[in-house]
Amino acid sequence: MRGFWGRQSRSWAGALPLIVSAVLLGHGTAWAAVAKIAVASNFQATAKHLAAAFERQSGDQVKLSFGSTGLFYAQIRHGAPFDAFFAADEERPRRLEREGAIVPGSRFTYAEGKLVLWSTKPDYVLGKGKVLREGGFEHIALANPKLAPYGLAAQQALRELGLWETLQQGDRLVMGQNIGQTHQLVASGSVPLGFVALSQIQRPGQAVQGSYWPVPSKFYEPIIQQAVLIQDTPVARAFLEFARSPPARPIIESYGYQVPVGATAPHRAAVTK
Repeated sequence: MRGFWGRQSRSWAGALPLIVSAVLLGHGTAWAAVAKIAVASNFQATAKHLAAAFERQSGDQVKLSFGSTGLFYAQIRHGAPFDAFFAADEERPRRLEREGAIVPGSRFTYAEGKLVLWSTKPDYVLGKGKVLREGGFEHIALANPKLAPYGLAAQQALRELGLWETLQQGDRLVMGQNIGQTHQLVASGSVPLGFVALSQIQRPGQAVQGSYWPVPSKFYEPIIQQAVLIQDTPVARAFLEFARSPPARPIIESYGYQVPVGATAPHRAAVTK
């Protein structure tokens, strides 16, 4: 019997580190709170910057998904498991609020976006959008106006310039599903120029690559970007509070956004594990 129990003791002793590791891993998984956030493509780089700052402070995690505002709206309406939504407009968040699909009182403006005409070619897009009037290009890219607010702004700008019908009839418009795809079309050289968000080409402390023209704001309706809480989880709520706190403001502005006065609120300590 002594030999049997001795063998069993040695067996348990060998297995003990594995059991302890499994228990600790299980606890780690249980305690590692993660918020699932849907983010409009134009806000991708900024959201990653904000998420990194939030995670350093709180110890919690933020899982970001990027796409078009229109598609995210449809997915959320059909029960997509997002905890929060950073849209590129105010219309979809307002609709979700009217439809009872968000946490009441959670809708707020986190930024106002700027539209630019951009090319990777130096000195190609300068002045007052002269390249548009001269028409020395085969195609021009923009996001789908039905899905992406920046695409709608580009359409409005082209109408103001009296060019929408001409470019459309000449089959010279190349539409991306979202502003991220549109940016890639220009960045890859597939299309010589296109309408993108200033935040996609402006990085903190870096010069803009290529050339661009800031489209005058009078040519398109203000791009008011709002966020909403879908599921009232502690981490998602804390992340939204962080995104509208004073420490977040310089991060958002460093990517070319304007943060409306009064958009930020005093930041309470984020929920930690």
